[in-house]
Amino acid sequence: LRHTIIADSDPEQVILLEIEPAAQKTRIDFACTEQLLGIRTVGIDQIRMQGRQLFYDHGGRAIPIARLYNRIIRDDPKFQTLSAATTAWLGADLDVTWVGHPNWYYKISKYALPILHDLADRFGAAPYVPDCHYLRDLSRYPADLENYVLKPLFLYSGAGVELDVSAALLDALPDRENYILQRKVEYAPLVTTPDGAARAEVRLLFVWDDSAPTAIGNLVRLSKGRMMGVRFNAGKTWVGSTVAYAPGQQQP
Repeated sequence: LRHTIIADSDPEQVILLEIEPAAQKTRIDFACTEQLLGIRTVGIDQIRMQGRQLFYDHGGRAIPIARLYNRIIRDDPKFQTLSAATTAWLGADLDVTWVGHPNWYYKISKYALPILHDLADRFGAAPYVPDCHYLRDLSRYPADLENYVLKPLFLYSGAGVELDVSAALLDALPDRENYILQRKVEYAPLVTTPDGAARAEVRLLFVWDDSAPTAIGNLVRLSKGRMMGVRFNAGKTWVGSTVAYAPGQQQP
């Protein structure tokens, strides 16, 4: 992780870039990153461009930026409210290295799910990839729509997801090109807790440098709501996140 984010640069010249970082739900992650790597979190409105270089101010000094650890998602509603002057440098030719460019959000995303399903079907791995279609490509809907979920392509954190799908709902969408229809994945309530069973979702965590993505760990999310995520577990207990150990894996 340190090599991917900092490489050979001075940590003072490496920043974690976000929109209004102090207001983000992931602020605790930023604080841990700052402590572990010695870099600073900087809001996009604090960036100055001079020629081909970027700077941020700290302690009365203008510090040049060598590497940007990006946390910006262009489809964040907060991004849409930023002034043109604040975001103009994003498209400039700069002497800076992006650790995850904002456009990478579209490189591996929900947009790939129908493609992955087609590939899995072709190579005999269909059971491992749920049935998924671009809504724009469907001339007729599956007969069992109650077993499907509607997802907007480029929103995140569960925003805009519809679990109770009907033909009327789909017909009313004005922008069908921005949605996928995916067969639901039923999470098994397999983790016993003092107040009922919790469902689990295992996520693999990767870093991606110039060569290839490398798995460095995992995250297990526990949920008792209809979906994974904080907003769907408000007021519930024994939910949140943990890690998984595989049989035979050396533990610390």
